[in-house]
Amino acid sequence: MNMRNIAYNNIVFTDGFWKKRYELNKDVSIKSVRDRFEETSRFEALRFTYEEGKPKPHVFYDSDVAKWMEGVAYLVHSGNECEEELKLCRELIASMKEHQREDGYMNSYFQQVAPEKIFTDKNAHELYCAGHLLEAAIAYDIATGEHDFLDVMKKYFDYIEKCFIIDKTSSFSVPGHEEIELALLKMYEYCGEKKYLDMAMFFINTRGTCDKAMPPMLRNCYDQNEMPVRELQEAEGHAVRAVYLYTAMAEAARITEDKKLMDAASRLFDNILTSRMYVSGGVGSSKAGEAFTVKYDLPNLEAYSETCAAIGYMLFALAMQKVSLDTKYPEVIERIMHNALLVSTSLDGTSFFYQNPLEIHLASVGKETCMAPANRSSLPPQERYKVFQCSCCPPNINRIFARIGDFFFMERDDALIINQYTALRANTTKAKIVIDTQYPVSGKMNITISGNKYKQIYLRKPAWCDEYTIDAQHTLKDGYIILDACENMDINLDFNMKPYFVETNPAVRENSGKVALFYGPTLYCLERIDNDYDLGAVCVSIEKALETAKVFIPADYYMNNIDLEGYVDEYFPSLYRIAKLNSNNKILHFRPYWTFANRGKTDMKVWIRGTK
Repeated sequence: MNMRNIAYNNIVFTDGFWKKRYELNKDVSIKSVRDRFEETSRFEALRFTYEEGKPKPHVFYDSDVAKWMEGVAYLVHSGNECEEELKLCRELIASMKEHQREDGYMNSYFQQVAPEKIFTDKNAHELYCAGHLLEAAIAYDIATGEHDFLDVMKKYFDYIEKCFIIDKTSSFSVPGHEEIELALLKMYEYCGEKKYLDMAMFFINTRGTCDKAMPPMLRNCYDQNEMPVRELQEAEGHAVRAVYLYTAMAEAARITEDKKLMDAASRLFDNILTSRMYVSGGVGSSKAGEAFTVKYDLPNLEAYSETCAAIGYMLFALAMQKVSLDTKYPEVIERIMHNALLVSTSLDGTSFFYQNPLEIHLASVGKETCMAPANRSSLPPQERYKVFQCSCCPPNINRIFARIGDFFFMERDDALIINQYTALRANTTKAKIVIDTQYPVSGKMNITISGNKYKQIYLRKPAWCDEYTIDAQHTLKDGYIILDACENMDINLDFNMKPYFVETNPAVRENSGKVALFYGPTLYCLERIDNDYDLGAVCVSIEKALETAKVFIPADYYMNNIDLEGYVDEYFPSLYRIAKLNSNNKILHFRPYWTFANRGKTDMKVWIRGTK
């Protein structure tokens, strides 16, 4: 059931939550990342000015800059004024064109620092950088109609094809970090040249059949190279590499109608969803290898949950929903959009998380006091940073927020499918759509559709919604509210948003006996700065707590806070005593998880003990 995505440039956010978040990225974050990249010589690398004594380019700088340029292109394509950013893009493109080798090779690190090592080390990010540059070039070509960037990349990819497929002169066959596969599939769908599809399929089909040698500390599953991709059963290895590969598998299966490849993609998606995804939508639980671990291993204090991995899983879900009208895919998108993605950026838009823990306990930071600081076990940072040594996440955030409109609508010949909700205007070839809502602050909305030529309208009913009201004849099937359509429609819909608690599968030992608070799609947390007690002492009686819940919007950000009644264990002077289970009634002050760590370092907790 192939469906078409309604692209971001057809959508304008008109009010409320996502308009504010989109504009924060456009007006603040993309400029902040640009300034930090200028300070850290990332742009300088692509100006090809390196010489001894100057900061040395890194092997992944091209990918950092490419994602930022891609974000700029999406903003421009949506009609935004980005003159300063476009000027910088043009400068960098001119430099790439000038310094590209005659044979087509184009990489700022290897050309300036290690030309003798070109295509000799699969873990040196050459093809990863090439992929991100190609994605940026496609987006830039679409946005501006200026073809120099794409011409540079076409020439480079001709050389990649020659080295890897035709002459096989490279020292490896598949990249250590997947990404080029996604770019090649996007290039095929943009320009229609079959060679790009063939190249993508070469890298997908060759993975797991060669290049088995890995450093002693790693197994071949680290870069998903242990077996052919159609045989993969569980999500393993470096989480970002994994979800980028799985997304490419899903896109390739859709394009080629390869059932075995699609079956593998579906199997891997479900494996993450049912045993390896944090309640925030984050994935990849271990700092060691930035990787997936075993099923149900979802630690909170040590959670890795890299921002890029959440973005990758979100893109994987988008690819899967193009071929299946199954609400689990937009449900994952909604969870990531409103939690794991949002938490990555500070409220002022200038600082970012690379790791996204679900608990902070300051007393556990550097707790091995007999060890030198460098030898103590590390925990995720307690504050966001403006730039990182490995700064893949900030520009990835820039580009995903710039195209966030991609995730709202799908269509097929006879139906419009609305999967996500916010205040917006959208145009398709068959209808004009206006949604008026404060979602996710409220579940109430008005949807007007004019000039409609669809036969049916599908409205996703969120899985958290137990009761809804709608003033139109409809049927409910497989999580979708389905309406027979007419030329002009005016629909009032209310998802009856309210607080609720969730619990995990008992196999997740970390969260045994604990619950997490949600309001609609939004996950909540406690911060010590708001609550005058140790967060580990907190407990709630679920039904009673929900009866006492008060929802209100604070002054400093655009989402509800929640106060509700709970209990705090009584403290006593000894280390142990015969259990008395004494506790004190307290009002617990919850705020959205994505807003934590914006007021200095403080303890934070998502999962708390709950009784029924």
